[in-house]
Formats: sequence, structure tokens, C-alpha cells
Amino acid sequence: MPSVFNWPVRVYYEDTDAGGIVFYANYLKFFERARTEWLRALGVQQQALLDGEGAAFVVKNVTLDYHGAARLDDELTIRTRVDKLGRASVQFAQEAWRGDTLLNSASVKVGCVDVATMRPRSLPEHVAAKMRAA
Repeated sequence: MPSVFNWPVRVYYEDTDAGGIVFYANYLKFFERARTEWLRALGVQQQALLDGEGAAFVVKNVTLDYHGAARLDDELTIRTRVDKLGRASVQFAQEAWRGDTLLNSASVKVGCVDVATMRPRSLPEHVAAKMRAA
């Protein structure tokens, strides 16, 4: 699954810390938004998945590496790709870039759960098929 999804993000004042750089945890928000927009681009609406199938995505594991600092008003590109599609999980590689400069890289494992039990469940087949085709 080599396809890469790019999502633009501008750094706002609320994203920065007292030093004027992006607060480290906000990269998680940027990555979450990019994964959500990737799903939307595939035609997968998370609220419909929740309401119609009782399924939701939850983050199981995240590893982040910081390479550089983003600052107020920077225009970033969040790159998202699927590294591995499992029966009940998706392993993502995500990166935050400012132009040609890599600022942050992450490995994010997301699991599909049944919201009634919060136990793992298989990805709905129509969702998995869209992810495989992306």
C-alpha cells in the first residue's frame, strides 16, 4: 500500500507553546485530522460507521520522532500512508513536513472496536476494501 495522502495544516497561535514553536502533543492532533480526512477521501464517514455498524477506530500505539520545530504561521503537509492493514487494525506511517524539511515522523497503530464492548472487531469489509484500493 504505497499510496500517500497529503493534508495541509497551518500552524495557529493555539498550536504553539511559550517558546513560539508547535507544542509537541499537537502533532498528534495534526496526525489525527489527516487520518480522518484520509477516511473521508475514501468515502468513509466515521459517524456513519459508529451509528450504522457500532464500530469505531481507537489508537492503540503511537511512536513519535521529532526532527525539527514548526512555528506560528508555518504551512505544513501531513503525509499519511498505510504500512499494514490487518484484520482489525491499521498501521500508519505519518510525517509532518514544512516544504522539504521533515519535522516529525510517527508510527500509529489504530484498532477497530465494537463500541458496545470496546473489544477488537474486524474492520467492516467495505471499509477494508476501500483501504486496500487506496
